[in-house]
Amino acid sequence: MIRVGIVGYGNVGRGAESALLQSEDMILTGIYTRRDPETMQPMGKTKVYPLSSLLEGAAEADVLLLCGGSATDLPVQTPELAQRYCVVDTFDTHARIPEHFENVDRAAKAGKTAAIISTGWDPGLFSLMRLLGAAILPKGTGDTFWGPGVSQGHSDAVRRIEGVADARQYTIPVQRTVNAVRRGESGFTAREKHTREVYVVLKEGADPQKVAREIITMPNYFDEYDTTVHFISREEMAAEHGNMPHGGFVIRSGGLGSEGQYPSLMEFKLELASNPMFTGAVMAAFGRACYRLHQQGRTGCFTVLDVPLGLLSPLSSEELRSKLV
Repeated sequence: MIRVGIVGYGNVGRGAESALLQSEDMILTGIYTRRDPETMQPMGKTKVYPLSSLLEGAAEADVLLLCGGSATDLPVQTPELAQRYCVVDTFDTHARIPEHFENVDRAAKAGKTAAIISTGWDPGLFSLMRLLGAAILPKGTGDTFWGPGVSQGHSDAVRRIEGVADARQYTIPVQRTVNAVRRGESGFTAREKHTREVYVVLKEGADPQKVAREIITMPNYFDEYDTTVHFISREEMAAEHGNMPHGGFVIRSGGLGSEGQYPSLMEFKLELASNPMFTGAVMAAFGRACYRLHQQGRTGCFTVLDVPLGLLSPLSSEELRSKLV
């Protein structure tokens, strides 16, 4: 059994817990949190520990799933913990992935551990589909669209703004641009591809104009998009925005043949009733892969593009060949 620990017990942490409880080859050995462990109520009978205990090397885990946010948690936690443990994270600030990779790679090599960063579905599964499309249709165009649905990373970034009590951010594809990409057109800006809708519950005394301005101008999150901010009550948030659906699709179109006379379209789509549950399930699968890479003597940092897909499955190579090839 692969021993797994979960770091952070928010929405993604609970999704990872659910996935591990369904797994036959992995066992959840501990949950680590900044909050008071006595206030945590895991789905199983898993023990909850203070996050600080991890820095003492106390975790009985072969791999840790780091379920914190990309804005402030993972840039610090992943390299810090990779010095002691094999780790998997969901760092999703695309522009900063190369920087994050270098930081984690140094730490993991120093600690002789393995780390897989930026798992989940984008970056993650969609990254794999983008690679596959470009490799098969090199003379083509393509793009990625997200939503309509709740972005966990963007919602978390908004919640960290001073004066914000709670927030949900919806990403919405612009349909006319989707149709154009399917026809083989390209070169669209971020603003032309998606809009963003943000629903915010303010803390008492917070300035709504200041909060809205901080959201709309936030680099790497909102500054390149048409963003609308709505201020609502806690009751409205609970009643209308309690679920976290999401999804999206990767499109690649191109022509094959000497003159591109054979048009081809590749499209990979996800429709998710629960973004965090699906993200947690992807993390668990890459946790298995991370453990196996380390067992093979591999150390350092990896992305999903570096991981053989067979390592994600609990099945042996022989079983995969007979059932799936």
